Amino acid sequence: MNIVQKKLLAGGFSWINLTRRLGPVSFSTKPEPLPSAPRTTSNTSTTITSSTSGGSSERKSIVPPDYRFVYQEFLPDPKIEWRNPIREKLERMDMLDRRANIDIPEFYVGSVVAVTCSDVHAVGKTSRFLGICILREKCGLRARFILRNVVDNQGVEVMYDMYDPTLLKVEVLRLEKRLDEHLLYLRDALDEYSTFDLNMEAEILPEGAPVPVNDVKVTLKPRPWYARWERHNLAGVANVDEHTNEKKARKAARVATPWERFDLMKQYRRTIPDEEQKEIFAEVYSQLHQLELTRKKLKRKRTFVKPTKLA
Repeated sequence: MNIVQKKLLAGGFSWINLTRRLGPVSFSTKPEPLPSAPRTTSNTSTTITSSTSGGSSERKSIVPPDYRFVYQEFLPDPKIEWRNPIREKLERMDMLDRRANIDIPEFYVGSVVAVTCSDVHAVGKTSRFLGICILREKCGLRARFILRNVVDNQGVEVMYDMYDPTLLKVEVLRLEKRLDEHLLYLRDALDEYSTFDLNMEAEILPEGAPVPVNDVKVTLKPRPWYARWERHNLAGVANVDEHTNEKKARKAARVATPWERFDLMKQYRRTIPDEEQKEIFAEVYSQLHQLELTRKKLKRKRTFVKPTKLA
């Protein structure tokens, strides 16, 4: 019995009556940090503590910072009105179970990906499509991506749900990034930027090498376009101004909103705070890390070989 309980009993209060009036009372069981002996954590923990020169302790996360880009579908929807913590937690559990059955490798917009899925109408009950990823969107179990390729002088796009049970295999043949968040403007670009050999071999990067960024600038066809690309701040297009007259340029300047980058509240609503991202990835880090180690073991068995068939 501590000092507070003794004083309450001396004043005529019982601990049971006090609990009934104020509700359940909980106390923190976390030990006080010792300045002379910094705490250490085990391998299963998500944070570590290191002492500084002044004697204070600093908490550092062991979750890699690039997880927010590799596993971006684990982050919840940025729109607050669509948030549901219980549904998001259950979806993350299902996503981890799905990743335990199929290897979903790391890829970004601009990577060349081949997807094999089950198809009851195909000859071998499976179909394989290869193309460049032009879009990754949504979150959770609703995460999806679009692959584009030009087959027989005809642009073909296939949208896949990343956690669709019909997906059998996902192969990344060329891992790279682009200058823009999406490549939807490839629909209006020349066919050479979207043409890839269906028998293309995989280009294996050395282990630990950074993901290359392809800074190619595509050339758009004359109008009409899929969208008004002059209103988008695109870094991967070379000739937008050539197909934009003065009238369209004035309209684009009229609807432009350059001041939004100074609107901190709007940026906060559109993004997920870093504290919330760390909490989410700390929850799933152990399983994601184990899957990543298994994938690296398979990569070590292969050496980098320059492919003979390129796109």
